[in-house]
Amino acid sequence: MKSIKILSILIIASLIAFSSCMKDLDTVPLDDTEITAAEIFDNPESYRDILAKLYAGLAVSGQQGPAGMADIGGIDEGFGQYLRGLYYHQVLSTDEAVIGWDDQTIKDFVYQSWTASDVFISAMYYRIFYQIALANEYIRQTSDEALNDRGVTDQLRQDIEEYRAEARFLRAFSYWHALDIFGNVPFVTDQDPIGAFLPEQTNRQDLFEYIEAELLELTPLMKAPRTSDYGRVDRGAAWVLLSKLYMNAEVYTGQPRYTDALTYLNEIIGAGYSLEPEYQHLFMADNHLCVDEIIMTVPYHGIETQTYGGTTFIIKASIGGEMSASASGVDDGWGGLRTTPQFVSLFEEGDGRALFFTEDQNLEINNLSDFQDGYAVRKFTNMRRDGTSGVNLEFPDTDFPLFRLADVYLMYAEAVLRNGEGGDIGTAVEYVNAVRERAFGDDSGNIGSGDLDLDFIIDERGRELYWESHRRTDLIRFGMFAGGGYLWSWKGESRDGLATDAKFNLFPLPDPDVNANPNLVQNTGY
Repeated sequence: MKSIKILSILIIASLIAFSSCMKDLDTVPLDDTEITAAEIFDNPESYRDILAKLYAGLAVSGQQGPAGMADIGGIDEGFGQYLRGLYYHQVLSTDEAVIGWDDQTIKDFVYQSWTASDVFISAMYYRIFYQIALANEYIRQTSDEALNDRGVTDQLRQDIEEYRAEARFLRAFSYWHALDIFGNVPFVTDQDPIGAFLPEQTNRQDLFEYIEAELLELTPLMKAPRTSDYGRVDRGAAWVLLSKLYMNAEVYTGQPRYTDALTYLNEIIGAGYSLEPEYQHLFMADNHLCVDEIIMTVPYHGIETQTYGGTTFIIKASIGGEMSASASGVDDGWGGLRTTPQFVSLFEEGDGRALFFTEDQNLEINNLSDFQDGYAVRKFTNMRRDGTSGVNLEFPDTDFPLFRLADVYLMYAEAVLRNGEGGDIGTAVEYVNAVRERAFGDDSGNIGSGDLDLDFIIDERGRELYWESHRRTDLIRFGMFAGGGYLWSWKGESRDGLATDAKFNLFPLPDPDVNANPNLVQNTGY
């Protein structure tokens, strides 16, 4: 799934399904050397090849490598990659990270001062809907009617049914990001016509219900947990996404759904996953070996999936000052990302997850543009567990873990504390202590039931999951993101932190889309 050739005509055809401003396209090519999406699917191998493109959209930024033939325009290709955009929105906007660069409006994420004209926000928005458009076209081309017209039968048809379920999952996954980050967004599925039209805007309640219904329907069609090819999703990933949807239901819809979350958390826990014994192995160049814990991942390979986003960005941007790039298995560092003193203070002595570089680094951040102000982070690396580097010093092999068991354990404990039915406090403590015993190397960090409360959970989620793109969603669920309830360095564009407007709990829809589509209403306050 890492070596992918892109079929451009499919991409062009599908993009018109979501763009608010694209002009109409002829449905029959004027050039007889061109082919249509339908013709592409006459080749049986295309069903797997194009499914690979849906996965690749999470990993790479274009069709030929780190630069050139970008999937989306209007921004430097590296900045427009899916995981890099997700990091900006989910990590850089929180206490987990600051950045020293001056690229356009990048520091507005740190300040919580972004606007609807922000190019990085637009890139994430269009990246999400690019993925949705590709998935819609794939689902459209794998309908029973389409397969019957092509005479697809037997084993290929069974395989396509599994591929189709995966495509539906990936669409739901991107719609979840749209729901979480942007709220009320334009809504298009495979049932909408191909051609130029202005999508209607949905609302958070309806989009939540759509994602929920899709996941409940497609989950039984997916392979059983831990039986699919590496890098492809299965029923376990669907259960995690359902759990995350329900954990944040009160934010999305106003109604808590913690009992429903526990239903699927228990399914995951009962599916045979187990914690990787060494925490840092989860973030190394051979973390594909951590299949017992990692439930959904974005695979990378230094030769086959080259990008300036993903783990290349996370690893290289976090190296600067006195840090050795070779110690992280790469050829250089970009000197940008550090963490805040408030985040450092979450860690206790002896916690092996505190992977900070402190030599000649200042804890306090007096100058946001000075890399040595703020502790550096060494969590992700391009080194293998045997001490050798990945296959390419420029582009890491390190896969990005989207869902893993430790997160599931902590969600279970939180859902119990929030009065969800289907779990108990004793089991919650057991799961939390399993996570902490790995972190401390023994039981010295273990807690009792009297120590387990929501304040502990939000801190423990920070300690365990930092830089994995969960923090913004978590802080919003706990009422700690926008506003003044929790301050950290440079929030509100102040060294000591200032309260910010509640509107920042949602990102704005990009101005170009709102201006082009009269069906869209901008999020409150923008």
